[in-house]
Amino acid sequence: MSSDRYSEEACVVIDSLEQIGSQWRLIVLHDLQDGEKRFNELKRSTDASSRTLSRVLDDLGEMGFVDRRLEEDAPVATYYSLTEKGRSLNPVFDAIEEWAADWLDPEEETLLAD
Repeated sequence: MSSDRYSEEACVVIDSLEQIGSQWRLIVLHDLQDGEKRFNELKRSTDASSRTLSRVLDDLGEMGFVDRRLEEDAPVATYYSLTEKGRSLNPVFDAIEEWAADWLDPEEETLLAD
């Protein structure tokens, strides 16, 4: 393999991770795998602040990963769901979870989280 080809392949992986790779983006994308959620449901399930969650949802919407739906009945509600592009990440999350089950030590992960 030439070094040019390696660099191109590495760049594709790096570019992909830069799009989805922030902690909060990953948390929201993973959380929305279960289906459409209201803003406050996402806030509770992710433990993100309102400001952080708003910013992340705006970013994910601009990148085409998340759809926003406004329901104007009283009370007004905003719903978020994955787009086709966002749902296409589900197998990626499944593969990472499978890899983690095989290779990460649960005790070590608990220590790192503390």
